[in-house]
Amino acid sequence: MNRRLTVMGLCAMGLAVMLVWPAGVVADGDAQAGAAKNPILVLETVKGTIEIELRRQDAPQTVEYIIGLVKKNFYRGLRFHRVERSLVQVGDPTSRDVSRKAWWGKTGTTPTVGVEEFKSGIGHVRGAVGLAHSGNAKFASSQFYIMKAASPGLNGKYTIFGRVTSGMAIVDGLQVADVLKLATIREK
Repeated sequence: MNRRLTVMGLCAMGLAVMLVWPAGVVADGDAQAGAAKNPILVLETVKGTIEIELRRQDAPQTVEYIIGLVKKNFYRGLRFHRVERSLVQVGDPTSRDVSRKAWWGKTGTTPTVGVEEFKSGIGHVRGAVGLAHSGNAKFASSQFYIMKAASPGLNGKYTIFGRVTSGMAIVDGLQVADVLKLATIREK
């Protein structure tokens, strides 16, 4: 049943209606409008494909930076170097070399993004994608993470620039050293 017709019908009958959307969830019309202009980051991993909507309206400089890295094939062959209960992380060029595993997660690209694009109302919910850093968002680089579980303690400390639209089961199954075979951008 169409939500708008239902709400209009209830309002016409004199009933007050209030729709409350949980954090990270958008109405059908909003999702279609956002999806029409936001590119999709496609991650082909050894476990399967993950699709991430890059949210230009939330973090335009970060999105353009990530798109630039993808177009240079930067992420091809990197390994997921951090896997925890709440997130997985990729983007360290050192992870291409298995013999340097002790150093994975400690480097990134240069120059750094150099921006803090925190937006209120955007939280670290399941499926959120954020730019990693080692304590100062101005030094964020090529590493990003995907949230497997909500972690509100991270809100306002890291730039969220996307959300998983397909493949969360793949994210859940990733392990340390799993390879990101290819990253591509699909413009809508």
